[in-house]
Amino acid sequence: MAYLTNLDIEQRLGHAACVQLADDDGDGQPDAGVVDEARLGAEGELNSYLARRYEVPIDLGRHPDVGDLLKTVALDLAEYRLRLRRPPMPDDAAARRQRTTAWLERVADGRVSLPASIPIAASSSRGTVATVTGATRRLSDKELESF
Repeated sequence: MAYLTNLDIEQRLGHAACVQLADDDGDGQPDAGVVDEARLGAEGELNSYLARRYEVPIDLGRHPDVGDLLKTVALDLAEYRLRLRRPPMPDDAAARRQRTTAWLERVADGRVSLPASIPIAASSSRGTVATVTGATRRLSDKELESF
């Protein structure tokens, strides 16, 4: 499931900037293949982080409340990818990508969760996860050393 469209990317950048970054054939229009590559690469990168915790791609039909967030994150990544094609990289685009990937690391590590109103399916790529139940431990390893 796609988090964004090529039109979303063009609207983010503006038509003139999108043409400057993605018009390789000189016809005055962004090349669909170039924008597709940036969009699909961004979505793949986003999913590579999310897959450490969630089943990907996130089903936006089931979780519409995270759609705008994932769209924004994917747009940050796609814009960066397009801007890499035509240096120099604007400082704001580089900083936005850095903040975005730092946030994705926190999501992947479990320090931040996606704000879904219903739980998002966990990733099965991590294998079986152990859960501890029962009474709290009464003696620590240090207390047991003398035995």
